[in-house]
Amino acid sequence: MEIESRAAEAPAPAKERGGRGVDVIATAPGRVAGDSTRALCAESRHDQAVLGRTPAGRRSHAGDLAAATVFLASPAPDRIDGVVLPVDGGRPGR
Repeated sequence: MEIESRAAEAPAPAKERGGRGVDVIATAPGRVAGDSTRALCAESRHDQAVLGRTPAGRRSHAGDLAAATVFLASPAPDRIDGVVLPVDGGRPGR
């Protein structure tokens, strides 16, 4: 629920600061493969259950979040404002 409430809050600061050249965009990472998730990934049954609900078919990596952040920091998303970008491989429900 935390991500949904943060996503609902994103448009307000965008409206407040938009006219001053400030873009308000956030990322919402899913579960990222790393040291803290290594034990869960090692448990084949759990890992397959998670991956089975993820359209991308793989766990996210730190590089996935970094790539989204670099995109959002570039001039490319000039008309994107007041949103939260999920970086979760399309996994529904958290």
